[in-house]
Amino acid sequence: MLERILAYGKMIKFSHTVFALPFAFSAVILAQRQHPIILSDIFWVLLAMIGARSSAMGFNRIADASLDAKNPRTFDREIPSGRLSLFSAILFVIFFSGLFIFSSAMLGKPCFYLSFPLLVLLFSYSYAKRFTWLSHIYLGVVISLAPAGAWLAIAKTFSWPVLILSIALMTYIAGFDILYACQDIKFDKNEGLFSIPAHFGIKKALIIASIIHLTSFCFFFLLYIVFDMNLLYFCAVIIIGLLLIVEHQLVKPDDLSNVNFAFFHVNSLISITLFLGVLADELVRRWM
Repeated sequence: MLERILAYGKMIKFSHTVFALPFAFSAVILAQRQHPIILSDIFWVLLAMIGARSSAMGFNRIADASLDAKNPRTFDREIPSGRLSLFSAILFVIFFSGLFIFSSAMLGKPCFYLSFPLLVLLFSYSYAKRFTWLSHIYLGVVISLAPAGAWLAIAKTFSWPVLILSIALMTYIAGFDILYACQDIKFDKNEGLFSIPAHFGIKKALIIASIIHLTSFCFFFLLYIVFDMNLLYFCAVIIIGLLLIVEHQLVKPDDLSNVNFAFFHVNSLISITLFLGVLADELVRRWM
């Protein structure tokens, strides 16, 4: 049983939840400035995030199973290797889709109604790379809905400032997804798949990723202005900027050996740093 649970966790890269989850909870913290929050809302937001991401990643593994089996980098994933059957993966997706829908319903009717089209968007990403090299941007757009959804769950209404956080997440995700895709440039070309590295080459792809991450940094800083944040958040933004520089220094056109370190570790630090900056800002506000 433990081995099967671990296999499911590895299939969806559960540890990667740290990329978007801190953004969602940052939105929760910002939304509660003007809207009362109860602990049950936090609980259901957490379950909704787990449900959405788990079902989306599970669907992605199902959609890409045949491609993963051909790719030297991914042939040992859980479905191609046989550690998990296709049927069990489908049941996994159904369960966590249900968890997402139910959690959304517990957060209010607007969240419940929007949960269905959101699942469609999450699932459709798996096919984007078959049609367009803008698939990285599409992934960023889909994941960027997490802060907006968390805001809606708490505030029960939409407010434009949360778009700043969503755009910061969108560009942050799109930028590092381009870096990650550099590993599969030969495979993508051979299989007729679309990606920015395959379309423009690694050197230009790294430049594009740098520009996108510069945009992301600008929106992190814009949060400081729009939400009237304090010095602690400003320091967090500076740290994020330094981490982005480190990330791009680690990945070179002729040396992709550090891509995984940049993807898994540096990006995790960026997300956590953002959340800690927003949390520190809120704690100082309450103490002052």
